[in-house]
Amino acid sequence: MTPFGARLTAAVADRGSLCVGIDPHPGLLDQWGLPCDVSGLERFALTCVDAFADDISVLKPQSAFFEAHGSRGVAVLERVIADARSAGALVLLDVKRGDIGSTMAAYAQAYLSDDSPLAADAITVSPYLGFGSLDPAIDLAERTGRGVFVLALTSNPEGAGVQRASADGRPVAQSIVDQAAARNADQAPVGSVGLVIGATVGRTDLDLTSLNGPILAPGLGAQGAGPADLARVFGPALPHVLPTSSRDVLRHGPDVAALRSAARRVRDELAAAAR
Repeated sequence: MTPFGARLTAAVADRGSLCVGIDPHPGLLDQWGLPCDVSGLERFALTCVDAFADDISVLKPQSAFFEAHGSRGVAVLERVIADARSAGALVLLDVKRGDIGSTMAAYAQAYLSDDSPLAADAITVSPYLGFGSLDPAIDLAERTGRGVFVLALTSNPEGAGVQRASADGRPVAQSIVDQAAARNADQAPVGSVGLVIGATVGRTDLDLTSLNGPILAPGLGAQGAGPADLARVFGPALPHVLPTSSRDVLRHGPDVAALRSAARRVRDELAAAAR
């Protein structure tokens, strides 16, 4: 498969930079008039696929909300991944896995191997057992043309104590940036090792110039960030940013046309702000 960085670049050029989260939160199921069970989960998630998959670059299912329903919920997630990819969207599975050795290798097989029904185009991973602990996932993603997005600087207040702490004279988050950049070196048009940096973090105090990879920026919409904020947070790295909106778009459901219209509006606002 063509490397993820190249496929993402082509998708953004064709469909815009917006990533829409598929978050079947119990509150949203209730708002849509759906039961908080597998039937409601399935209707919610597949409605999102119908609304977004043929028009939006990247869909980001949040695995936890599917896992909460056990094996039947995971089966719904498998269908969401397959249907979204068949419709032309890239699927970024939000699983935030992070472990060591054979366990990390097993997670990689589950989400990044060609023969897994849960294989997505990319996944989120956590480096806070050491960036090197991610090698099994990054190596397999490289072999299969997939990508990983590494948590670097998140918007939750608890994260700052670790992510902004000093290590070897630089913030821990900067060390994550630098190690991701090393994995992306010499890749064109961009590498396939991305970062997760919250759109609501304000000043990042990070040097992103050498990353040569995509940046997933959750927090657009309901969490308070708008298109104009992205330039202030990311500066020269803005062309590589993949802004993510979930609740601000999903609140327009369950009507498919309303969902699609909301996503297109946000996508167009992002394009206008980037000019």
